Order: sequence, then structure tokens, then C-alpha cells
Amino acid sequence: MANFTEKEIKNAFLRLLDEKPLSRITVKQIVEECGINRNSFYYHFQDIPALIENIVTDEADRIIADHTDINTIDAALEAVVDFASQNRRAILHIFNSVNRDIFERYLWKVCDYVISTYAGAVFSGVVINEFDREVIFRFYRCECFGFAIEWMNEQMVGDIQSRIRRFCELHRGIPEEMIRRCSAC
Repeated sequence: MANFTEKEIKNAFLRLLDEKPLSRITVKQIVEECGINRNSFYYHFQDIPALIENIVTDEADRIIADHTDINTIDAALEAVVDFASQNRRAILHIFNSVNRDIFERYLWKVCDYVISTYAGAVFSGVVINEFDREVIFRFYRCECFGFAIEWMNEQMVGDIQSRIRRFCELHRGIPEEMIRRCSAC
């Protein structure tokens, strides 16, 4: 029963978030939307920010579970874009709210995961020192996060897929060259 009620609260909140900005959503509206009482809401969630964190955490974990074999930078960037594209309006309402930090924290988690998965494929069987590996990993994680944040700052209206494809065309061969340079040291 608890899982059903929790799921209904999340779904009601996402429906409301698709209609209006986060700042205009109240617990009262959420409970009315899903037909429960306030106590049931507070049994599952401390407040709306806790509800947001729970939803974003679940979504980040789902995306991570769905992308277990990322072996190209294209796939890494597209996984992050998928994260934002699922519930575009809801994501933008959270992104443009005072709770943006919650969203950014979990976007960073997704970026960290997809880039570490990508790096695992690229560095497989390659011996380079840990410092160089970390420098490269940080660069790609920031690049991935930056692509997503910039797109959201543009209200997710640009053709991000074309940008990703073009970036990947221009990027081709760079990871291999970085690895070659690290191996030469």
C-alpha cells in the first residue's frame, strides 16, 4: 500500500509540475490531485523538496540502470540528454526554481556515471597513470554536464542532438590521442 501511495503522490506532483511552475504547487494541491489526505503525504515525504529529491534520485538511478554499456562519447552525452528529455516541462520547472541544486546534484551523478562507464570502455586494457586518468575523466564529466546545463539554460529548445553529433564528429580520435600521449610519458 505504501508503494502505491508514494507512486501516486509522485505522479500527481509530476502532473501538476507539467502544468505550472514549482513555486505555485502546494502540498494541498498534490493531495487533492491524488485523492489522499495531508498526513499520507507527510508519512512518505517531509516536504516538497524531499519529494523532488526522491523523484530525481529514482529517475537518475533508472537512467543509470538503462545505460550499462556506454562505450562512445555520443552514447554518454545522449544518455544525459535522455535524462532531461523525459519530462521536459517538469525538468524545466525544477531547473528554474529555488530547488535547482537538487536537480543539478543528480544530473552530476548521471554525468559521473555515464562518463565513468565510457572511460571504462575507452581505458580498457590501457595502462596510464592515475593522475592522467583522473584529469581526462574530469574533463569529460564537466563537458557532459556543461552540454546539459547549457541546453536547459536555453529552455531545452535548441537541437541538442545535432550539436552532440557535430561535437562527436569533431571529437573523433581525441580520446585515443590523449591515451597515446599519456602512455608516452
